Amino acid sequence: MDFADLFWHLAGFAAPALVLGPALALISKIFWRKTPSALGLPAQAAINFGVCLAVLVFGLVLTGRDGRVVTYGAMVLAAAACQAWWLRRGRR
Repeated sequence: MDFADLFWHLAGFAAPALVLGPALALISKIFWRKTPSALGLPAQAAINFGVCLAVLVFGLVLTGRDGRVVTYGAMVLAAAACQAWWLRRGRR
């Protein structure tokens, strides 16, 4: 496998996290405008991306295959829980 193939494999692996992390931060900013958040939008997007990527790696290690629906479901739940925690933390 050359460098280009490795790059595209890793990009395809991280793509769901790269989409879900910032999208969740933007959606929460749109729907909960009046709720103060503990962090700014770029920080929330980066943290959500990190959480999503960690869940994808954990799912790959646990199941041995990439792209399992269970892993994607766990990624959505983990990112939503992380975003809810940041929104609740901002209220205090």
